[in-house]
Amino acid sequence: MRMRTRRTPRLRGQTLNRLLPNILTILALCAGLSAIRFAIQERWEAAVIAVLIAAILDGLDGRVARLLKVQSNFGAQLDSLSDFVSFGVVPSTLLYLWVMQEADRLGWIAVLAFSVCSALRLARFNTKIAEPDRPPWASNYFTGVPMPGAAGLVLMPMMISFELDHAVRFPAVVVAVWTLFVSMMMVSRLPTFSMKGARIPYRYIVPVLLGVALLAASLVSQTWLTLTAIGIIYLASMPFSLRQYRRLERGAAAATGEEEEESADIPVLSAAITTGEEHDDVHEDETDEPGARPNPSAAPAPEPKPKPAPARKPRRRPKPPAN
Repeated sequence: MRMRTRRTPRLRGQTLNRLLPNILTILALCAGLSAIRFAIQERWEAAVIAVLIAAILDGLDGRVARLLKVQSNFGAQLDSLSDFVSFGVVPSTLLYLWVMQEADRLGWIAVLAFSVCSALRLARFNTKIAEPDRPPWASNYFTGVPMPGAAGLVLMPMMISFELDHAVRFPAVVVAVWTLFVSMMMVSRLPTFSMKGARIPYRYIVPVLLGVALLAASLVSQTWLTLTAIGIIYLASMPFSLRQYRRLERGAAAATGEEEEESADIPVLSAAITTGEEHDDVHEDETDEPGARPNPSAAPAPEPKPKPAPARKPRRRPKPPAN
């Protein structure tokens, strides 16, 4: 009799495809932390570029996870922590080491407010993801300025200074006020475009690809000027996003109101039809004419006597034939 050997079960690990989004998140976190090192060494341009690299990697990890269908709670929590460090703590540290420490208390209050608003904005975003009653069109908008966008906006004074070869350095008070403004924009209720569900028509695909090529060329040749222009365009788009959001909101509210009115009219119509049928039955039973009303003082009509049933004739039996 042959004995079967029992195989030792192998430990199942994670494939590289499943770990790829988390790898991108870790790289984004490392890029953000490296910006602090560059800032301590006063390599300001390298520090800002490290933050931009972290923003690009942060935009890729979520899309790669959805593309490969490897979303996980661990990846979501890791991404949130990486965003807070790279876009909430690192920009504040860069600004404070660059010029904000000259403003003394105001500078510290500004960078502290930016980090706190980043944490609040991130917590609000994570809680809104699980809301089941959000309308479908609301997924095309952010509530407030997202953290990567806020990090780019708050570093715009440094970019303008780089473009001018450090010839112009903004006063610490001006940078502090700008930082407070961006902090309030993060936690505001202002709807901003998310561009996640944007669809490009077929006739615009080639022009869009050409525009991406021109943008890449501009970033290589005129890096800081191009990034500053992108930030200005993003700020200019906020009134348009607010107007479009309000228009969609009013349209959804009007559609909901019409549905409620239609659902409320259905029972009223059914009740009216039922009442009309009951009145018609009463008129037909109590009156001879269809439009007459019954007189309550009149004596009741005598009930008709039932007619006697007709008498049945006895059947005759046939006589038997004679013999």
